[in-house]
Amino acid sequence: QVQLVESGGGLVQPGGSLRLSCAASEFTFRTYVMNWYRQVPGKERELVAAITSAGGSTNYADSVKGRFTISRDNAKNTVYLQMNSLKPEDTAVYYCNVVLYIGATRTQYDYWGQGTQVTVSS
Repeated sequence: QVQLVESGGGLVQPGGSLRLSCAASEFTFRTYVMNWYRQVPGKERELVAAITSAGGSTNYADSVKGRFTISRDNAKNTVYLQMNSLKPEDTAVYYCNVVLYIGATRTQYDYWGQGTQVTVSS
C-alpha cells in the first residue's frame, strides 16, 4: 500500500521559514515526479511545486516562486518543501502527492498524504 507521510508543519510568524518533509514508501520513489499541493477550506487544492524523478527539473506556482524550494533525496525516499519568507496567505493544509501509472493499461492512481497544517500568523 502506497504511503505518503508529511511532517514539519506548524505555526510561524510572517517572514519566517518552515521545511516540510514527505516520506514515501511502497513504490519506486526514484522513478516518479513528486508534487506538493495546498488547500484552504472552501477552495480547490492548488499545485504548489513539482519535481522530476531525478530532481533535475522543478516547477512552482507563481505565488511561491522565489520563496519556496522543492527538493528530494531518492536514497531516503523523501521529498521536501523549503518555505521561506512566509506570508499569511500561505496558510493552508499542505499535501504530498504522487501519480502512479499501473499495469498494462497504465491506469492512473492518485495518492495523497494526510496533510500537514501550515499557519502563518503574528
